[in-house]
Amino acid sequence: MTDLHLNIDCHRGDFRLRLDTTLAGQGVTAVFGPSGCGKTTLLRCIAGLEAGGEVRLGEQVWSSRQRSLPAHQRPLALVFQDAGLLKHLNVQGNLDYGVKRAHQRGLTPLAHEQAQQVLELLDLLPLLQRPVQRLSGGEQQRVALARALLINPRLLLLDEPLSALDTARKQEVLPYLRRLHQVYQGPMLYVSHALEEVVQLADQLLLLERGEMRAQGGLAEVLATLNLGDETGVVLEGTVVAQEADGLARLALTADGTAAGSTELLLSAPQAAIGDHLRARVLARDVSISLSRADDSSILNILPVQIDSLSADGTSVLLNLRLRSGGLLRARLTQRSVTQLGLQAGMSVWAQVKSVALAG
Repeated sequence: MTDLHLNIDCHRGDFRLRLDTTLAGQGVTAVFGPSGCGKTTLLRCIAGLEAGGEVRLGEQVWSSRQRSLPAHQRPLALVFQDAGLLKHLNVQGNLDYGVKRAHQRGLTPLAHEQAQQVLELLDLLPLLQRPVQRLSGGEQQRVALARALLINPRLLLLDEPLSALDTARKQEVLPYLRRLHQVYQGPMLYVSHALEEVVQLADQLLLLERGEMRAQGGLAEVLATLNLGDETGVVLEGTVVAQEADGLARLALTADGTAAGSTELLLSAPQAAIGDHLRARVLARDVSISLSRADDSSILNILPVQIDSLSADGTSVLLNLRLRSGGLLRARLTQRSVTQLGLQAGMSVWAQVKSVALAG
């Protein structure tokens, strides 16, 4: 595993990006934040398209105060919002063009068998002879992903690759992005301002705000600390231990990558099989609190929790709740509800989860 070390100080007009951190050498790190926070600037600095600061992958220095490798010599691949395909070539021609240029980056392209796996994963084998002009937006992005993977990069940078697609095309491409780890073991940086994409794809989260790092860490860990308005919530992970006859899957939650005791969630996942690892998202606005278990309720997920902390948030109150599994839930209540129930840190209560969304 080769970590990516960054000490960035980049000026663009009145904007300044300052960042000193280390990113994991495997898995997907999402670079998340509002427009203008510095996400794309960060990727451009790493790729050598912007000057400013130090970039090192393992022991290989890409840029420092003394020297800087030009962009075309850095052993990485960068996929933009626009697929950037050569319009006069068909799909195979675009892939071949990328492979021919791999040696300039000091890279050895994938062997034939591995390349075939990439094309199969991205469902491109039937499209190899198709002209680029006859591809949908989603198909073009899949070709761009394949072109990046075939050169066998040491680092894969994805700069909002779905932002130019409509909702239907995004949903078409997302499953392929989730499966990339099957053919690419190196680190990926995924830039997005869409939380839905981040929740589905990321292992780690780097949050930028106004050119500075606001938070960094595991996806679930960081999300559980952020106030994102109506999007405030948590990500829970677990293993399917039962598939009910009505299509509901029983998910045994995990915490810190280990089995998590007796905490289970029911969620709609009719295609899931026992043993599947699933990720679910629960929004704070979809969690209510009761002092006793309400068995005469239509709510299926009623979980024992302990209140870790409460914090005022305008006219509402955010509660951090600790599951028996060790994982976290969050609930957003009115101040009146908190007062009427006498809720305080340390209390054992019941969390009523009204909605659980499968997150890929």
